[in-house]
Amino acid sequence: MFQKKGKLFILAVLFLVLLSLYNPGHKPAIAPLKEGEMRVHFLDVGQGDSILVELPNQEKLLVDGGTRRAGSGVVGYLRALRIDRLDYVVATHPHEDHIGGLIDVFERIPVGRVYMPKVVHTSQTYQTFLKTVVSKGHKFQRARAGVIITEGQQLKASFLAPVGENYESLNDYSAVVKLEYKNIGIILMGDAERTSEGEIDTTMTRAHVLKVGHHGSRTSTSPVFLENVNPAYAIVSVGEGNDYGHPHAETLQLLEEAGVTVMRTDLLGTIVLSTDGREIVFTSSRGGGI
Repeated sequence: MFQKKGKLFILAVLFLVLLSLYNPGHKPAIAPLKEGEMRVHFLDVGQGDSILVELPNQEKLLVDGGTRRAGSGVVGYLRALRIDRLDYVVATHPHEDHIGGLIDVFERIPVGRVYMPKVVHTSQTYQTFLKTVVSKGHKFQRARAGVIITEGQQLKASFLAPVGENYESLNDYSAVVKLEYKNIGIILMGDAERTSEGEIDTTMTRAHVLKVGHHGSRTSTSPVFLENVNPAYAIVSVGEGNDYGHPHAETLQLLEEAGVTVMRTDLLGTIVLSTDGREIVFTSSRGGGI
């Protein structure tokens, strides 16, 4: 692991900050973004994914929006941070627990560029999502390996996957985002499973933080992929007492044996990563220790 091998000095502190995802009237007690700082908010949206990235160039990136039910909470969180525009939105794939909340986001927050992989779905949520995005005058940019979202001044946000075009599992179409800022790397896996993991360029996978795929399911985070990433920290976005048994015991055991520090939204609430490109600090809406 990066931290344990002493290659970088990463400070990891998990403490209580007063955030409230589902109360738009309560402003998160987070200081304004410092010059040269990047923050990644792993929102507690229950059984789903929603990740807000405040980039050091002042741009804002939202990756997924949780379920339809979580949408108003995501909008409330953005407004509590006084974010009145998103420069980029990534819909990793068409499952409801990733794109459902984005419907509210597009209806209530101005958005710049929109990315999504080339894949369709038959669900009503997906159809409503498409209509909403199009009604706001947007065209989808294709999310696929090699596409750069933004870069400059030791900053890069790009896609590592999908690499291919035809998968049996809808999850393997997931847009995988890598954030690189100075010496720090963060990978956001969406619901990508082992097939997609095996296609990602191994020269691009090394990272300090891994948002594990598919809520910690056994279908993702293969031993080989985990070894290639070699993270010090893993984030699991998962709902408390969910019907799928996520995160699966096999995945947790694998992460533990690899010496990875695991943080879960069902236990810690919203998790916020702050970095100046050299050190990492974690904060949580429920507090606690690593």
